[in-house]
Amino acid sequence: MNANDRTPADLLRSALAADPGRPLVTFYDDATGERVELSVATFANWVAKTANLLQGDLAAEPGDRVALLLPAHWQTAVWLLACSSVGVVADVGGDPASADLVVSGPDSLDAARGCSGERVALALRPLGGRFPQPPEGFADYAVEVPSQGDRFAPYAPVDPDEVALAVDGVELSGAELVERARADAGRLGVGPGRILSGLSYGDWEGLSSGLYAALASGGSVVLCRNLDQVAEGVLEKRVEDERVTVTVR
Repeated sequence: MNANDRTPADLLRSALAADPGRPLVTFYDDATGERVELSVATFANWVAKTANLLQGDLAAEPGDRVALLLPAHWQTAVWLLACSSVGVVADVGGDPASADLVVSGPDSLDAARGCSGERVALALRPLGGRFPQPPEGFADYAVEVPSQGDRFAPYAPVDPDEVALAVDGVELSGAELVERARADAGRLGVGPGRILSGLSYGDWEGLSSGLYAALASGGSVVLCRNLDQVAEGVLEKRVEDERVTVTVR
């Protein structure tokens, strides 16, 4: 990766320039049997569309706070990088009442209604499907994002020294996040390999092993939700099939 990268969005741009076709995020949900694989290019396209939605339709500005009430999921990873692209703070599990915007999964809609700003809901259905019935007071992400532009340019340059991420009582600037992710990648021995993570996105360890460390090292992530429901022998086969080099549970 580029040594000059100082934000997660920088890391993604470098990954896109280096090898757009390689897998970046492979997602499993062991409660539903879902598997989704996104190349760097496909993931970056989702990020660009989401960043355009965030900056354009939702009028988010650098320094705004977005409460992300979402589980470990490939669409959550997209939102984390979209926030970085715009320069807003991704507040994972943050208080909607003190946020400028909220992005909610289907299980946290009641809590998300505490936000007085824009509200976006994700159904988290296979293939990025929409809600059968849109939740009242929310924009359905699956309805709004497809029409967004495939390229993104921020209205204002993103300052790498401003807060980019808040999670579990920790706040990190973009530059601090990148530095931590690189250190974690070295500690875990990820390199350009594949890291399988069954951790939640509720703290830095889960976010790093489930996204940022791989992104910072030129690797990729196999993100597993509901791994506790996996049948005997399935995880071992998955590690072999996905050519996993590091496993974190």
